[in-house]
Parts: sequence; structure tokens; C-alpha cells
Amino acid sequence: MATALLGLLGVLLCALAVSSEVMPPADFNLKGVSGKWYLIGFATNAEWFVARKGNMKMGIAMLTPTDEGDLEMAYSSLNPDGTCWRMNHLAQKTDIPGKFSFRSERWETDNDMRVVDVKYDEYALIHTIKTKADSTTLLNKLYGRTPDLSQDVLDKFTEFSLEQGILRENIAILPKNDECP
Repeated sequence: MATALLGLLGVLLCALAVSSEVMPPADFNLKGVSGKWYLIGFATNAEWFVARKGNMKMGIAMLTPTDEGDLEMAYSSLNPDGTCWRMNHLAQKTDIPGKFSFRSERWETDNDMRVVDVKYDEYALIHTIKTKADSTTLLNKLYGRTPDLSQDVLDKFTEFSLEQGILRENIAILPKNDECP
């Protein structure tokens, strides 16, 4: 039992060490990420994802830089019953351009978010380390300016997620969905 626990702790520490090295591009441009994005890919090591991924569909993110250099994030996704799921966060800038932090009161998590790869007119890959009490989870999201991205970009997202220790079955390319009214 103790050996298994130590092994699990070792895996967790390795995952955290890998994640802590993920950094934004040196030439990150905050204004470049402004606007509408489609949430196309979702990958996480969170336990809740296994049960819910089959029901998840593409959503919309509106990213709005503030004059102070923070990032307003407004998410929406149309539910099967026609209602809308919405969430907003204000991600505060850090001393590293492209790296932000925010608190989610809804999920009671502290979030360390990094834009790790971006082609401003095509896609953005965002890596988040979520901490709640004494647990840490990883979340990667792939956004596109349109609902369709090339297979090369989808493969890049999958490869990045696997490199972060996320299992292949926990990497999803989300089915298209109508937008919230």
C-alpha cells in the first residue's frame, strides 16, 4: 500500500514538474487573442471528465483584453434542452505575458492558465493547472476561430496533451453545437 502511494505521488510530482515548464510564446500578443473562439478540444486528468465527456459539445468563448492587461473570458454552451450554460472569469495578468491566474468560485479552484501555442487567426492552445484544496488537475483546451481546424492542429493538441500526462481516452474533440441565442 505504501509503495503504491509513493508511486502515485511520484507520478503526480512528475506531472506537475512537466506542467510548470509549459510557457507562453515569447512574442505573445494579448490583443491578438481578442474576440470569438470555438472550444473544439478538451483534455484533462480530472475524474469528473470520464462520466461527462460523452455529453460535452462545442461551446463559445469570448476573450476580451482589459486596459490593465487582464483577460475577460465569457463562456457559453447550448444545452440539449435549449437552455444556455454560461460562465465568466477575469484572468489576471502575471509578470509573464500569456500567463494568467484566476479564481473560480463556482468550482472552488485556483487556476494558473497559460496560452502555450497560438496562431491568432486560426487556433489557440491553452493549458491550465487547477488547484482545489490539496488536489491538482490539468486542463488543456483547443480553441479555433472557426468550428473546423486542420488535422495537423488537432494532432498538435492531442500530442501536447499526451506529453502532459493526460490519457488518450481523456482527450476529446468536441462535436459541433448550435450557439446560444
